[in-house]
Amino acid sequence: MENVAISQWPFHKVLVANRGEIALRVIRACRDLGLQSVAVYSDADRNALHVRMADEAYHIGPAVAAQSYLNIPKLIEVARQSGAQAVHPGYGFLAENADFVDACQAAGLIFIGPSSTAQRSMGEKTAARRTAQAAGVPIVPGAMTDMVDDQEIQAKAEELGYPVLLKAAAGGGGKGIRLVREPRDLLTSFRTARSEAQTAFGDGRVYIEKAITPARHIEVQFIADSHGHVVHLGERECSIQRRHQKLIEESPSPIMDEALRKRMTEATINLVRSIEYVNAGTAEFLVGPDRNFYFLEVNARIQVEHPVTEWCTGVDLVQEQLRVAAGLPLSFSQDDIRLRGAAIECRISAEDPENRFLPATGTVWGLQEPSGPGVRVDSSLYPGLQVPLFYDPLLAKLIVWGHNREQAITRLRRALDEYTIVGVRTTLPFARWLMDQPRFISADFSTDFIAEEWEGRQKIADLRLLSPESSEEGQNGSTPPAEELSLEQLAALVGSLMAQEHQVQEQARRRPAAQDGASANRWLDVARRDGLRRI
Repeated sequence: MENVAISQWPFHKVLVANRGEIALRVIRACRDLGLQSVAVYSDADRNALHVRMADEAYHIGPAVAAQSYLNIPKLIEVARQSGAQAVHPGYGFLAENADFVDACQAAGLIFIGPSSTAQRSMGEKTAARRTAQAAGVPIVPGAMTDMVDDQEIQAKAEELGYPVLLKAAAGGGGKGIRLVREPRDLLTSFRTARSEAQTAFGDGRVYIEKAITPARHIEVQFIADSHGHVVHLGERECSIQRRHQKLIEESPSPIMDEALRKRMTEATINLVRSIEYVNAGTAEFLVGPDRNFYFLEVNARIQVEHPVTEWCTGVDLVQEQLRVAAGLPLSFSQDDIRLRGAAIECRISAEDPENRFLPATGTVWGLQEPSGPGVRVDSSLYPGLQVPLFYDPLLAKLIVWGHNREQAITRLRRALDEYTIVGVRTTLPFARWLMDQPRFISADFSTDFIAEEWEGRQKIADLRLLSPESSEEGQNGSTPPAEELSLEQLAALVGSLMAQEHQVQEQARRRPAAQDGASANRWLDVARRDGLRRI
């Protein structure tokens, strides 16, 4: 490990271009290293914890992300105004935006993440598939569908064999994906996928690939420095997911053995070296019933689920990101990495799991977060927090560690029982339910687990509501599944939620603290006492 005084680093102040728990995570890593941190906040986040925790905080615009957290010129201006020399993007927002990397470099800022070249080679899915194939990494059979007619699309699907997946070429984060099980659904699904891709990513290209089913979703964490060192930190199991959105992650994977781990990690290292990648990233794979694995994508950033890897390896990944960005070598080698015990993470989101995970909003009036041996909470919550609808619904992450998976599940069950959030519907009830499911406890699951178990349970409940014994209200007032809502129903739902959000924001705007910076509660009093500058 190379010890270089912070005063000799090329940066001593870091702009954190994000919000919520990941912004807090980066701020804490900076503080541990003796670096200063600069937070940014929108109208909706004026009293957020990351604003209070940072050494400085700057307002960057309205609640809408496009006018604040995605506003590249404004972020660059804040970095200049604050004197920050480096930018950490966290995850989401601009974390994998190559144009943002270029803008930072043009402004003389150090981007704490991979280069724009590496991001572009991995950001577009078909380009990433070609790169992986060239590096000898197995990929799922598939093909692009642009510039081909309907008959060719149908022929390709038949050649691959159903079920197939349609994926947005420029997609990410589980968005822009549609599963097609029957030939009769292919063309309709294709047109819908193309429209969704154009709307979500400004790029309507779609490719088709063979659906591996049942499959496990397993990813390999890696980090590389500018001195030629590339190290993997084991794998994470991410198969507990709903519509390609992860809900639970754990390390190590319950199905992993040393032979499979060796093959997957070697493939990851080869891929990383082939694109001259520097900083932290994750290679994601599907593992089929035959234990063959297939490349999905590289996430060129820190992941939501990085704490489970940190706990099993003892490595602070965010601090390593900062070291690598400063031009230092990694503080460890591959031989130093030893996986220890088992860790599991629950994502706690402002969603209603009993109502098809629809987004929720409101004010957190009561909060008790768990603690004790083997428990970690990465959270942006506090009593009085007004949960906005403008951003990802993730509120907190509950992570536990045990000497083995059985102990980790026991600790997680205990921690979930201690966790109380009053005022906003969250995914806590789902997590508590999961901890008692025999298939989860025995690790007998795939990416279809939620559809088979949780959503299957809800369908039975819906059928009961519609049975002759049900009340008239139950027959006529039940809510159709979210995927079956009409456009009018969806518009009404969004309108209702936005009206609630507007009311919450209007109340916040009228508070004295929102106009003159006066303390609204003891948290702000403490922040002001400790010298927080609100710009």
